[in-house]
Amino acid sequence: MKKLAGSVLLIMLLASALPAQKPEMAVPLRFDQYYTLDQVYEALRALNKAYPQLTTLETVGKSEEGRPLMAMTVNNAKTGAALDKPALYVDGNMHGNEIQGGDISLYLLDYLLGGYGKNPEITALVDRVCIYVVPVVNVDGRYHFLADANTSSSNRSLRIPVDDDRDGLFDEDGPDDLDGDGNICMMRKKDPFGQYKADPEDARLMVRIKPGEKGEWTMLGDEGIDNDGDGQVNEDGEGYVDPNRNWGFDWAPSYVQGGSGEFPFSGVGLKALAEWTMTKTNIVFAWSYHNNGGMLLRGPSRKGLGEYPQQDVAVYDYLGKQGERIIPGYRYMISWKDLYTTYGDSGEWITQTMGAYFYCAEVFQGASEAFKGVSERNEPGSPREEAVRDIFSEDVSERDRIKFSDNVDQGELYKPWKPFKHPEYGDIEIGGWVKMSSRLGAPFMIKDLVHRNAMAALFTAKHLPEVSLEVLEVKPLGGDLYRVRTRLSNPKAIPSMSYLAQKVNLYPKDTLTVTGSSAKVVAGGPLLDPYRDQAAYKKDRPEIQFLAVPGFGKVEYQFLVEGKGEITLRYTSRHGGKLAKTVKLE
Repeated sequence: MKKLAGSVLLIMLLASALPAQKPEMAVPLRFDQYYTLDQVYEALRALNKAYPQLTTLETVGKSEEGRPLMAMTVNNAKTGAALDKPALYVDGNMHGNEIQGGDISLYLLDYLLGGYGKNPEITALVDRVCIYVVPVVNVDGRYHFLADANTSSSNRSLRIPVDDDRDGLFDEDGPDDLDGDGNICMMRKKDPFGQYKADPEDARLMVRIKPGEKGEWTMLGDEGIDNDGDGQVNEDGEGYVDPNRNWGFDWAPSYVQGGSGEFPFSGVGLKALAEWTMTKTNIVFAWSYHNNGGMLLRGPSRKGLGEYPQQDVAVYDYLGKQGERIIPGYRYMISWKDLYTTYGDSGEWITQTMGAYFYCAEVFQGASEAFKGVSERNEPGSPREEAVRDIFSEDVSERDRIKFSDNVDQGELYKPWKPFKHPEYGDIEIGGWVKMSSRLGAPFMIKDLVHRNAMAALFTAKHLPEVSLEVLEVKPLGGDLYRVRTRLSNPKAIPSMSYLAQKVNLYPKDTLTVTGSSAKVVAGGPLLDPYRDQAAYKKDRPEIQFLAVPGFGKVEYQFLVEGKGEITLRYTSRHGGKLAKTVKLE
């Protein structure tokens, strides 16, 4: 017994000498894998259960196949109602195959909630603003991309059937996973008159022959057979309705914009999401996470819409350049000018109908799989258009990517060619890039990607307007007349109302009102020169002033008030919040 007691005492002493163990996280999310749709749902419910005082979880609608679209609101109700605060909106996975946005959204939520009360900056931010997050917009797409065989670029669409070959049948002849490996790879057939040959540097890769060269292979496209017996292979796959071409602003029919759908908001989930979003009138800035290319894109989405007001461009430039620093290698760009024209996309919809600022983040960079040492990389400063063209050129980095697959991911990204007896083509081979490649970073790369992209969004959240109301002066002018001077200031980059919204009168401006039970405002307006007592007095209803507070700036107002007792100054703004201050006329 003495020996046992001594052992117990020794263990207790050793334990007391060890550093205290940190408690396990309430929601132990990990970001070295991609989450299935059901796991996303499970994570959202777990976060909501762990942080009920800070989160609200809603189902905003259902998809074509009946899956819920879930949205989480992060708001500390003790510091004010959600709609009374400026808000950040984030969504992801608009396209079914672009799954990183869902994981970025989960990481953002986990980081905010897990850091609340521990990290002073996160705590202050969550107390000041509201954050809406819709991790997966295309819920059917995410489900099927991860559950079914796909290429890295397939399964982007909403699940709305389309008769692509106009035979009266819908989606009856899409790609098939012929070898049952969970991927849709490529098919090739030996052919001396084919247009391809083996890459002399790596025989697994196909390159086009030059004029006069003898061919070796004919490329037959994605894995598949003639499912409907019409003599064609893969001609009527999943009906293509692009969820980022189906929004209700500047929509165009399919002969103008491919994949736009029969009419705007024909996607039932999109329509429900838009209706829900329209109720969140406090959204100041919105992010939508797509892939790929390493870009932070702002509008306009097409040249014909015209450039945004220069004051808004200055806001975008400031935040975009900071985003480039937070996510090295990403480029801040203009959609139509630096990439391509789009109609009916979500970014222009939220910008033009809600007056919010917007970035589309095209996450993941192919250059991260370049497999080149420092001395082998291109010198910086190449022309912008060349850099953009390289993003979408499959030939630029394919040799490097396969070396990356071989040496860094141990061959997981590329499937060696193997013989297959095809019912229509006879002896063929199947191989090439697998589903989880090309547009999707390897699992060990996920953490860096989700963290940096989430931090870029948080930087914009920190620059949501933070308006303060000061009473600078209450000066008696004789009798019962007083001069009251006020200042509304905003130390953040984003104004209380975008200049685009002001230009088109999208919604009412901010208001500054002065009221008192025994007082009357006889004059009021912007203070132009405080030293010479110059103000631009408003002709009618001087007790109500309409305004917007600029970013990194201020506005000052002067009122002449007649009466006695207390007066209350109230500032009300859709995007700047609500403030009130009471002073005494004396």
